[in-house]
Amino acid sequence: MSKILAVDDSKSMRQMVSMSLKSAGHDVTEAEDGAEALNIAKQAQFDLIVTDINMPNMNGIELITALRALPNYKFTPILCLTTESSGDMKTKGKEAGATGWIVKPFSPEKLLSVINRVL
Repeated sequence: MSKILAVDDSKSMRQMVSMSLKSAGHDVTEAEDGAEALNIAKQAQFDLIVTDINMPNMNGIELITALRALPNYKFTPILCLTTESSGDMKTKGKEAGATGWIVKPFSPEKLLSVINRVL
């Protein structure tokens, strides 16, 4: 069982991700934007972070950059789960330190398959 932080400003998307991961036996914590996620990540260690890109307060790219600056998140897998599919945005994500990129809408099977590969 892995500890996973799911970050998305859409409550329904957070619930869908959380449900998919919990059904596979993972321990999931939710955050509604990058700022909240960063605060949570500083207080607990997660095995994986799944984040949206377009969010208020702190977007996914800013969150990834901030997490990678923390010693205990330098090598933690970070997946982007977003509607963004442009090569330019994927490049920004990779440069910030994203491990992988999944485009919404997603299937729970695909999400779990990618998570199992990076963990």
